[in-house]
Amino acid sequence: MLVKLFVGNLPWSVGDTQLGDLFSPHGTVQSARVITDRETGRSRGFGFVELETNDIKMVISATDGLEVQGRPLRVNEAEEKNAGGGGNRGRPPRSGSRGRF
Repeated sequence: MLVKLFVGNLPWSVGDTQLGDLFSPHGTVQSARVITDRETGRSRGFGFVELETNDIKMVISATDGLEVQGRPLRVNEAEEKNAGGGGNRGRPPRSGSRGRF
């Protein structure tokens, strides 16, 4: 089954390819993405991995706490974003706001 994992506490030097390589022994990696700051392009220290595996608990157990460049990874199943997005968090605009936030 395809699972999406959150990977935190990544060293700043780890890129998408290295992230995928960390998980390839545990399943078929479909995608690996380190999240970067929009303005600076620097890593934000976390990312997401999608991989095919039959045992997600085994993958998490094998990688959570794994030390990479002196930093223990934090790995857990990624939570899905809520639909709707935006900064209004699903609430209607306040009365008299004329749609401005």
